[in-house]
Amino acid sequence: MQATLAELAALVEGRLVGDGDLVIYGAAPLCNAVPGQITLMDDCANRHYSVSASRASAVVASRETVPDGVPTIQVDDVHCAFATILKHFNPPRQRARSGVSPLASISPTAKLEANVEIHPYATIGDDVYIGAGSTIHAGVHVMAGAKIGRDVTIFPNAVLYEDTIVGARCIIHAGAVLGAYGFGYCQVEGRHVLSAQLGNVILGADVEVGAGSTIDRGTYGPTMVGEGTKIDDLVMIAHNCRIGRHNMLCSQVGVAGSTSTGDYVVMAGQVGVRDHVHIGTGAVLGAMAGITNDVAEGQRMIGIPATPEREQKVKQAAFAKLPEMRRELRQLQRLVERLVRQQDADAPNETPDQKAA
Repeated sequence: MQATLAELAALVEGRLVGDGDLVIYGAAPLCNAVPGQITLMDDCANRHYSVSASRASAVVASRETVPDGVPTIQVDDVHCAFATILKHFNPPRQRARSGVSPLASISPTAKLEANVEIHPYATIGDDVYIGAGSTIHAGVHVMAGAKIGRDVTIFPNAVLYEDTIVGARCIIHAGAVLGAYGFGYCQVEGRHVLSAQLGNVILGADVEVGAGSTIDRGTYGPTMVGEGTKIDDLVMIAHNCRIGRHNMLCSQVGVAGSTSTGDYVVMAGQVGVRDHVHIGTGAVLGAMAGITNDVAEGQRMIGIPATPEREQKVKQAAFAKLPEMRRELRQLQRLVERLVRQQDADAPNETPDQKAA
């Protein structure tokens, strides 16, 4: 497949700078592009690579950027435009929907709406409801009483425990587990006894759950994830949590039980949140932040234990100076010791009667 640079500019409604008749055969990131391909230039690329060092024949860039000597398509949104061009050269695989596989195990009490697709070796339990247009891939286990909205996609080997509710257009990636028992125990006669696990998990519409992520069921009520929230791979959300709308939880985040968040909260990679705290709307938690207390709306937190970003940066700056401050302290100690010895040497000798006095 090929296209001229002018055709690509028209495809993304961009402004062409350079030879519009240049023929392009593909698209690739800046570091991988070869002659005949188009690449993109964004802030991240600027930090590590230069267009002049790239072998690409053309570039997609912002309207404010004009790489010298390289034919350019200038656009408002670089990543959106480049994705459109990439799909032009590598269109998504299209296949006809195959309906319900005879190799799937489906309870006679399950209800499937129109155009549901269920792949081989999926298991659909008693009283499960699956909305129109949803796709259940191979090896998925949907246990009794679960309810799945319309146009949901569940990828291979994900598990939905009993009574899990999944909103419309959710995406659940491979190996995710929704509704497992929470990590809650009572000690009875010296033994840890599992506490009540009577709740479930509820996902709002347009939630995405990454591969290998887990969301535990509530003790008595539901563990909830709000509309539009995106959960990366290998994230753990414990029992009774209430995650707000349009949150972003990056890889390896761990959220302990009964924690709640407002809307549009961002948790960067490996953030750890203790139990029974609230993260306010619009808060941003930096990578590996250890959250031990409530976080106010709009607050930016970093560090272990996490403190407001500005405060933590001041601490880190002071910490970086500790070796220098230690050297200065030892120099001062030696100086004081010399001064004391010199003072003792310069002092007149005291007689025994003076010392006694």
